[in-house]
Amino acid sequence: MIKRIALAAALSLALAAPAFAGQCPQQMAAIDAALANSPQLSEADMAEVKRLRAEGEELHAAGKHAESEEALGQAQKLLGIGQ
Repeated sequence: MIKRIALAAALSLALAAPAFAGQCPQQMAAIDAALANSPQLSEADMAEVKRLRAEGEELHAAGKHAESEEALGQAQKLLGIGQ
């Protein structure tokens, strides 16, 4: 009986894990789509967008989703999309 409960708990956590990922993948996809359209940005702003995009992906991979969303949100703001 305890094994079943433990298995059910583990399965529940595994299924819920993607919900903890937040909006990071959607934000990264939106940034990538905007970059594909050659936005009119200064070289400095373009470099900053790319830096923030990379930082956001690294933070997402490290499980730091709030920080990732913040960095990606800043990149989106520079691009004039989202948020």
